[in-house]
Amino acid sequence: MPDPVTEIPADPTAVVGDPAHPPVLPGAYLLELVPVPVTDIDRAIGFYRDALGFVLDVDVRPVDGVRIVQLTPPGSACSISLTEGVQAMVMSPGTVRGLHLVVADIEQARAQLVERGVEVGAVEDMGGVFYAYFADPDGNTWCLQHMPWR
Repeated sequence: MPDPVTEIPADPTAVVGDPAHPPVLPGAYLLELVPVPVTDIDRAIGFYRDALGFVLDVDVRPVDGVRIVQLTPPGSACSISLTEGVQAMVMSPGTVRGLHLVVADIEQARAQLVERGVEVGAVEDMGGVFYAYFADPDGNTWCLQHMPWR
């Protein structure tokens, strides 16, 4: 299978609407990409795709020394970006803290991740909102969050 690539349409007006990706409305600020700094992109892809179940959307090397990877959590409109050679996105690996993955059933989500080899802490009740914390191989931290009313 070839690497996924973002194709830029020659005529943007010819693009058919995708209900999974609504148009950007005037006044909107859509958060769609969060950079996550890692030491080894291939190892990080293995963790995010294989252990967490994220979809690998983009893995491109547009010029020598630059690699851009984009992965999306299941059902999310926001993706993460793993990069090398992009000066504007340089951060120390392991410095991102507390990214939230909101789930409908935290016990089930936690069990799935543990089954895939992710070390996830116990579910904690923080006054009716539930959390379970884990980290990627570089130490960037994440949590599963469950709000029963959602």
